[in-house]
Amino acid sequence: MSVAPMAPEAPPPLHTHLLLPFASARAPECLAVLNSLPLPNLQALLAELVPATTDSGDEHALSLPHERALAQARGLVKADGSACDDGQIPWAAAGSADPATPQAWFSPCHFQIGTDHVSLLPGEQIGLTDEDARGLCDALSPYCAEDGITLRFESATRWHASGEPLRGIASASLDRVSGRAVDGWMPQSPANPAGSQLLKRLQSEAQMLFYTHPVHDARTARGLLPVNGFWISGAGALEAPAPLRPAPTVPDTLRQAALRADWAAWQQAWAQLDATEMKALLEAARRGEPVMLTLCGERCAQTWVNAPQGAGARLGRLFKNLLGREPAWKALEPL
Repeated sequence: MSVAPMAPEAPPPLHTHLLLPFASARAPECLAVLNSLPLPNLQALLAELVPATTDSGDEHALSLPHERALAQARGLVKADGSACDDGQIPWAAAGSADPATPQAWFSPCHFQIGTDHVSLLPGEQIGLTDEDARGLCDALSPYCAEDGITLRFESATRWHASGEPLRGIASASLDRVSGRAVDGWMPQSPANPAGSQLLKRLQSEAQMLFYTHPVHDARTARGLLPVNGFWISGAGALEAPAPLRPAPTVPDTLRQAALRADWAAWQQAWAQLDATEMKALLEAARRGEPVMLTLCGERCAQTWVNAPQGAGARLGRLFKNLLGREPAWKALEPL
């Protein structure tokens, strides 16, 4: 994330937890439509709940708020129980049978060279097929092996890497760099500077290898952007492998729209979520069932839980509601 395989998942939690990536975003186009979002069920739900925890950060962190929140929810933490360091949540190892072995995700992508910066388009956005991706993965695998890394094809958009050079590597998540200039998202790894340099050299070799591979010409002949590199994320190993807690419900529609910068689709996704997931969570909260809501943006994550049920607490909420509920977008704006 000799060593024993990771134990089965722990029993399910006693609450219903809904976690929303990209509930808000910093793009001006998103902020422009934020206060016009009609979210009646979210507004009513927030009136039933109380703030529990806030994960404050900024838009320059390597790990996005929803990744940090998901890691905490699943118990993916350091040996002392504290949160993983920025850019060092070992997602690849966490899902494996040998989580103490350093692992990472290699994501094939297209680096778009502009006049003053290089931006990244992930495989999902360039129509990368299994056939094309597998050919490139197979070609890169021997180069990785020379450096002590085993590369395995998992899907068109994500390859699994394992080996000691991946230990202690800090990396920006693919969601963080998707569609953006990559210059500011290639950190040093003080815990493993040799491994960091090795991986940068491997990325340079992949650029030349993919350029001369038949897949390059085949894709350009079909009018498709070529794959000219890969991005590293989710690197590292678990310090103290333990059963992961069950994952919360994590709808992906807001995230997909935000990564495409399709803010009309993002608005539609919010309307759909409010009519379905939010409505269901609101009904559960009103029945007295334990619920948890985590809203994540590009800087922060805020979690709400059931309000206290004592007479004084109920009276306080009633008085607050008589004064008027804040519109839901007010809770999204700081994220």
